[in-house]
Amino acid sequence: MKNGKLLTSRFSIFASTHNPQPLLPPNQTNLSTGSSYLLQPMTASVLSTDLQHFINSDHPSHGQKIHAHILKTGFRPNTNVSIKLLVLHLKSCCLAYARQMFDELPHPTLSAYNYMISGYIKDGKALESLNLVRRLTFSNERPDGFTLSMILKASTCQKLLPLANSLGKQVHAQVVKSDIEADEVLHTVLIDLYVKSGRIDYARRVFDMMLEKNVICSTSMISGYMNAGFIQDAEYIFKKTPEKDVVVYNAMIEGYSKSLETAKEALNVYINMLQLNFRPTISTFASIIGACSVLSAFEIGQQIHAQLMKTQFFSDIKIGSALLDMYSKCGRIEDARNVFDRMTERNVYSWTSMIDGYGKNGNPEEALDLFDRMQRDHCIAPNYVTVLGALSACGHAGLVARGWEIFDSMERNYSMKPRMEHYACMVDLLGRTGSLNQAWDFVMSMPEKPNSDVWAALLSACRLHDDVEMANIAANEIFKLNIDDRPGAYVALSNALAAAGKWDRVSELRDLMKVRGVSKDTGFSWVGTDDGLEGFRVGQRMGY
Repeated sequence: MKNGKLLTSRFSIFASTHNPQPLLPPNQTNLSTGSSYLLQPMTASVLSTDLQHFINSDHPSHGQKIHAHILKTGFRPNTNVSIKLLVLHLKSCCLAYARQMFDELPHPTLSAYNYMISGYIKDGKALESLNLVRRLTFSNERPDGFTLSMILKASTCQKLLPLANSLGKQVHAQVVKSDIEADEVLHTVLIDLYVKSGRIDYARRVFDMMLEKNVICSTSMISGYMNAGFIQDAEYIFKKTPEKDVVVYNAMIEGYSKSLETAKEALNVYINMLQLNFRPTISTFASIIGACSVLSAFEIGQQIHAQLMKTQFFSDIKIGSALLDMYSKCGRIEDARNVFDRMTERNVYSWTSMIDGYGKNGNPEEALDLFDRMQRDHCIAPNYVTVLGALSACGHAGLVARGWEIFDSMERNYSMKPRMEHYACMVDLLGRTGSLNQAWDFVMSMPEKPNSDVWAALLSACRLHDDVEMANIAANEIFKLNIDDRPGAYVALSNALAAAGKWDRVSELRDLMKVRGVSKDTGFSWVGTDDGLEGFRVGQRMGY
């Protein structure tokens, strides 16, 4: 494949094994290794050989003495030696020295541009790399496949993510228009960029153009399809991937684990992966624990927990947080607390999971106690989700004053601007205690226009306290925002009207639901059977 070997060598030139052993044994010198320039007349050939020795070594910074010797002697290096000095400085993590060598080149070659661009990207300086690409386009050199792949890598940097789709199109167009052969590396990076920018359709076109599809591209496509909700397309790519590895299995498990409808498939893929003797990674365990959370399958979660105890991942903070979150969502709050207490390290996510678990399992006092301990005893500042869990706990406990205190502390103590979910939680807190007028005033005083979650919280409170008129206002606001996404709003308003004995308006509302095609999904539960977990809907009979 054209330029395939060249691209591979350029990528590997920045690798470092970080071998702790010294280049030379203590108290010994070896002038014959990498020091020829000291033993014979200094020529470009000798310098090139010695520089290459250090470039390929585990300690490239030791070769910088050659550059110092060149400067002291006044030797004028040719282009080849200058480029090797540039590479040496890049491998030594001295980006400024490398750029100095680049700027001293009278006519930088394409390889010099590519090395420098790659160095900037490795150092996280995406803007500088693109500025160098721009300079390249105005020179006598023309970008090759490696240059274009570097542009694509730079565009996936967080700072440039909004421009990723545009840059991807430009690079893709350049490949099509020019005689550059899109090799495996370029295809892989292009697919990754399109997936990350949300253009899975463009990614698929590039994927279909590849004569030999590698597992990296297949994994990117699977992740993209899963994130977009195109489960069947992801399954098709997975099925067609000839040589699967643990990463592609992880992509399927993670994608399946996010939805109640597909979480059971995550368990099946996990079992299949074990049967094929693939060793789970920390990502595998985190995703499969997430699937158990979604399914409320704590028995299976316990088995995963037992497997983890035999691995080096058991003490990892990410796994600990996932386990306690799983036990909390399964209603096993004591098991969750046992995991929490045995964690050797805890971060804000661990505390948040435990606080949220206590709040949702009817232990608001424990949740608020942990919320205080986290800040007072461990000096960990809450994040948005932590505050949400504490506000929810206040709602369940009816602690209005404490809820106001926590809500006001967001901006005062932590410089966090409350989000819509925090406003909705405060409306729910006020509504639960019967303070409907205060809840209404709170909604009206919001700095931003309330969304459907805020109005739904108010509607729920109105239903609880039989305030039909306010319920009607809240429901109408929800209908204006999104008719189809909130069928529960129709049901809540209908129940409020029925409780007030206004049956004519109940009939009118149900007729309106039929006209608008709004229907409420039938509830169902996961039930353990001999064949595994099965979903049973309301009214459905189990066969014997």
